[in-house]
Amino acid sequence: MEDFPILYVVTTLGFVLGIAFGVTAQRTHFCTLGAISDIYFIGDWNRFRSWMLAMAVAMASSQTLHMLGILDLSSSIYLSPNLGWAGAVIGGLLFGFGMTLGGGCGNKTLVRLGGGNLKSLVVALVIGIFAYMTLRGLIGLGRVELEASTVIDLTAMEMTTQGIPEFLSRLGLGEEMARLLATVVIAGGVMVFCLKSPEFRNSKPDLFAGLIIGLLVTAAWAVTGVVGFDDFEPTPLASFSFVAPVGESVQYLMTFTGATINFGIAVVGGIISGSFLSAKIAREFRIESFNDASDMLRHLTGGALMGVGGVMALGCTIGQGITGMSTLALGSVIALLSIIGGGLFGMKYLEEGTFKGAVGALFERE
Repeated sequence: MEDFPILYVVTTLGFVLGIAFGVTAQRTHFCTLGAISDIYFIGDWNRFRSWMLAMAVAMASSQTLHMLGILDLSSSIYLSPNLGWAGAVIGGLLFGFGMTLGGGCGNKTLVRLGGGNLKSLVVALVIGIFAYMTLRGLIGLGRVELEASTVIDLTAMEMTTQGIPEFLSRLGLGEEMARLLATVVIAGGVMVFCLKSPEFRNSKPDLFAGLIIGLLVTAAWAVTGVVGFDDFEPTPLASFSFVAPVGESVQYLMTFTGATINFGIAVVGGIISGSFLSAKIAREFRIESFNDASDMLRHLTGGALMGVGGVMALGCTIGQGITGMSTLALGSVIALLSIIGGGLFGMKYLEEGTFKGAVGALFERE
């Protein structure tokens, strides 16, 4: 019985953080797919810089907590010594391509759902079903086999994590100096990239979105890693991620009796609630549905690819692109680049209308 109060506090705080995330994303139009499409179609980098700023803020603040001994990021799933590069690449590409078909990544799907978009309701359900199938169901066996045959066991190199600081420490740097150097160079470099743009600095919604969401990711680490700490049954260290938690949320809703809520499920509920409240207050709540059968099929396919790809890659544009990157994990870098690559190919596919046309467009010379 002693564990229930801790679980209650952690999930309640997760729900509150989810509300804050939902409100922020709904009001500022924070969206990774939107960021990539803005660059691709109109050459606008503001929303991409907002995403990158969130990553840099999360990285700097999370690493600071780790270096101060307040938080131990080494126990997160992203820093496992088993480097699943194939899952990160294949899953990232699938997720990136899927989000272009589904009209948004995991967090945008939940935000739109809160705003009344019925297409997002269908996509969220499909993401959840296929995520759970990939975690523990029909597709799970193939995922496990792929991981077993391709994973790189870094313990053979006498490494305990796949963190970039540990790789740097093998060059003769002390562990703490390597961590500080990696944080300053990567987070600092990304911040310079973002803030050197006068247009971005003057875009208050994009600037605030990056700052707030980056801090929310770190706050989530603190909730699970500090508030949820227990010597006997600690809360699993986690932060924002929107693929596996959506699958767990669907499963929780179907088996409420005897099921246990967790931080991820609470966050999903908070994001939907926060975006709903924000949309209603701003009078932007609108019931939207599919245009036709092909529109529905495209969204169904996108949701399935995001569910499978997000689990294989251990996260989505937020789960790997911000949360994973805040741990300085090498696998997160691989997954992030793969997601962006899959998203860009998806843009080509939607523009050209066929896979052959998309591939040809990628290799054509101007």
